[in-house]
Amino acid sequence: MKSRLIFTILGPLVGILLILFFDFNAERPETTRMAAVAAWMAIWWMTEVVPLAVTALLPISLFPLLGIMNGKLVSSAYCNYIIFLFIGGILVALAMERWNLHRRIALRILLFVGIQPSRIILGFMLATAFLSMWISNTATTMMMVPIGLAVVNSLEQQIGEKQISKYSVGLFLGIAYGASIGGVATLVGTPTNLSFSRIFQINFPQAPEITFASWLMFALPVSATVLVCSWWWLTHLFCRHLETVELNPSLFQNQYRQLGPMSWAEKVVLADFIVLVLLWLFRSDIRLGSFTLYGWSNLFDQPYKLNDGTVAITLAIILFLIPASLSEKAENERILDWKTATKIPWNIVLLLGSGFAVASGFKSSGLSEWLGGRLSEVVGCHPVILLVVTCLLVTFLTELTSNVTTVEILLPILGALAIAIKIHPLFLMVPATISCSFAFMLPVATPPNAIVFATNRIQTSEMAKVGILLNLLCVFLVATATLVIGKIIFDMDLSQPPSWIFQK
Repeated sequence: MKSRLIFTILGPLVGILLILFFDFNAERPETTRMAAVAAWMAIWWMTEVVPLAVTALLPISLFPLLGIMNGKLVSSAYCNYIIFLFIGGILVALAMERWNLHRRIALRILLFVGIQPSRIILGFMLATAFLSMWISNTATTMMMVPIGLAVVNSLEQQIGEKQISKYSVGLFLGIAYGASIGGVATLVGTPTNLSFSRIFQINFPQAPEITFASWLMFALPVSATVLVCSWWWLTHLFCRHLETVELNPSLFQNQYRQLGPMSWAEKVVLADFIVLVLLWLFRSDIRLGSFTLYGWSNLFDQPYKLNDGTVAITLAIILFLIPASLSEKAENERILDWKTATKIPWNIVLLLGSGFAVASGFKSSGLSEWLGGRLSEVVGCHPVILLVVTCLLVTFLTELTSNVTTVEILLPILGALAIAIKIHPLFLMVPATISCSFAFMLPVATPPNAIVFATNRIQTSEMAKVGILLNLLCVFLVATATLVIGKIIFDMDLSQPPSWIFQK
């Protein structure tokens, strides 16, 4: 309680001291004031002395009071197409959860993969990763853990508790890691990706849009590679003593049968989900070298007015209109109702909005420019070394802080640094964003880690030993992917920066 009070006071105190005793830009006092607010928010975010969402509201109050930004502009940061992309995606995900479609998909993947001990871990990781591409990492993990517990209990009856104790560590770590790894693959998979998309757009309004398809083409190979490597590492550590064990094939079959035949509601949600993904993928033009696949938005007179948020909300609205059953008795029930929609995690919505507000504040106050100038004086290393250091810093910082807050604090700084040293901003911002999801060492690092730790089948020391190697491996893989795939997809040229980074 005492430390909580100390950090509660420390946040605003540091902000006040910065304003009173520092002057970053004599001609623009708002530069120092923005730094003060950022420091205050960073302290509260990292210590969580107040709810993250409460800290997220500070820009609405402080920016106008301190003359950093107009109140109308600050408020608009909390309501933009990225926010509605998140809300639309969450609504479709809630419909999947309401009608148990996510459980059916998970069990189907597990049945397809097989019942050998190593394949069971692979099945859980594949199912968790796939669902986490579209549903929140936390919800996916909470859904998969009970299935995992049922499997472990069944294995204990077949083989013995002593032999399965070690194996269960690998299984539950596989679920947690699968959730984090899968969320990386799509723009809607985790809030950090959405934060990056909007912060990048705020800082570089003239830059080409980061579309759902362009992100997928870069992040999916990274996600798949990390998934395979982490599966091999987990099975190497936790499955070797069970290689000759034969398991009961009805392990997942009974659970799948209990779901019964696919209902009308499940079919509608599945169709809506497939259409949503296809529309996201093919909305904008996809360029592969000299070949261009034109997006469906070109069918409209003004295709630039359409975005991924438009698609997400449209497909979500459709679910509110379609009956949940073809039976006349259920004619008033819809696939998605407002009671289900109220489960939208509004705290994450506010957290996303605050990141966009902070990014706007950094730019409008001149703090981004000031930081870029100071950092360029300090950083004189090769861009590749800077890339690796960025990945290392973000990966291990996220072990102790929320990944969303890490992104929202660091990305505006990395954007400013890119301008100052004249390199492509995505060369640092994309790997930093992805590295935020690859924190595998501590229970507090990510919600999936905390959820599987709560099963009491994993010790912190076990998670740390397994996770540290994966953390380092991910730094290497993300840096390599940025240098190889990122250069092509995001048109990055290390020899010269794109012209749009200097345009306001």
